[in-house]
Amino acid sequence: MLTFFAKYLTVGMVNTLIHWLTFFLVLSMGLMQSTANLIAFCMAVTFSFFVNARWTFKQQATAWRYILYLVFMGAMAFSVGYLADRLGLYPIITLIASSAISLVCGFLFSRFVVFKGE
Repeated sequence: MLTFFAKYLTVGMVNTLIHWLTFFLVLSMGLMQSTANLIAFCMAVTFSFFVNARWTFKQQATAWRYILYLVFMGAMAFSVGYLADRLGLYPIITLIASSAISLVCGFLFSRFVVFKGE
């Protein structure tokens, strides 16, 4: 389990960089945090899904697994952004919260649902 998490964390660091850069780029275009967070997360989660499938969990990246992962993680990202919009939080708080929540929930969901094994 520790090996899985270490690999997931490594991929997650690159994923976070992709997410944060995309988030600020989209936010600078005038979109709301909820939308910016969803777009950024979809880009980052696509990267992490394929890398984690192959490298971390050594499973086949199927369309069904991708859709399952994307819907779960996208709903979580949008929810954090939506809550941040309603509470008037600074974008950096949105990113930190989204990154922390997605690290833990994303790992557990990946390990025990998406890539649970054959």
